[in-house]
Amino acid sequence: MRSLLFVPGDDERKIAKGLGSAADALILDLEDAVAPQRKGAARELCASTLRSAKTSKKLFVRINALETADALCDLAAVVAVRPFGIVLPKCRGGDDVRVLGHYLSALEASEGAALGDIRVLPIVTETGAAMFGLGSYENPPLTRLCGMMWGGEDLAADIGAISNREADGRYSSPYQLARSLCLFAAAAASVIAVDAVYTNFRDVNGLREEAAQGLRSGFSAKAAIHPDQIDPINAAFTPSAADVEWAKRVIAAFEASSGAGVASVDGKMLDRPHYRSAQRVLARA
Repeated sequence: MRSLLFVPGDDERKIAKGLGSAADALILDLEDAVAPQRKGAARELCASTLRSAKTSKKLFVRINALETADALCDLAAVVAVRPFGIVLPKCRGGDDVRVLGHYLSALEASEGAALGDIRVLPIVTETGAAMFGLGSYENPPLTRLCGMMWGGEDLAADIGAISNREADGRYSSPYQLARSLCLFAAAAASVIAVDAVYTNFRDVNGLREEAAQGLRSGFSAKAAIHPDQIDPINAAFTPSAADVEWAKRVIAAFEASSGAGVASVDGKMLDRPHYRSAQRVLARA
């Protein structure tokens, strides 16, 4: 996955537009994008979409926070129609993912679905408390975990910030920390890290710059809130032909080195981190 597009779970037109976009994954949102009085209608529309959509996209559902009464209602409405995954907002740590896994297993068993098929993608930095749980996702292993996403908008609201960005558009220091810790936590749990949404969907240049910076830092994908953001995100996270060719040559050099810790490419000595980097380029390609 390179791009994950959020769409309101109660808006049939936006869901259809999302399904027709180039996004690799769609996140049908039952949380922030849906007013309280529309939750029931949104569940019905999400279930209908999951049941009938003919698409190769990975379809996720963002449920309401685990501690709310809506969370179980959300799960009961969608597990039977087998989304690819559940996006868990306001996740406080690995224990929340484990609890969600138990709920999913019970509902899968009740519906006669294959146990463990539905993945979990938590948003791991939306509260101040969540920042202290980022080391809890890898031990014991969370078998449903398919990635980790960070977010700065809810975090800003939780800690009482006026803004999460500086005047030049860069994230201010608390959010740079949250972003970095998500990267480290995802690496520790051996899953992909998903960069947060870029909220100014009309600022294409700013989005391109942030997506490119996210790739350089180690993110594998980026979330979006508008279909117009998908092409720049996909372009940023798709290796160029030159990148792929370089990766193939690095891998070939190491495979020809009979297990040596270094290899030579274009007169430069490369070591094992370069080999791992090349493998990741080919995996993304």
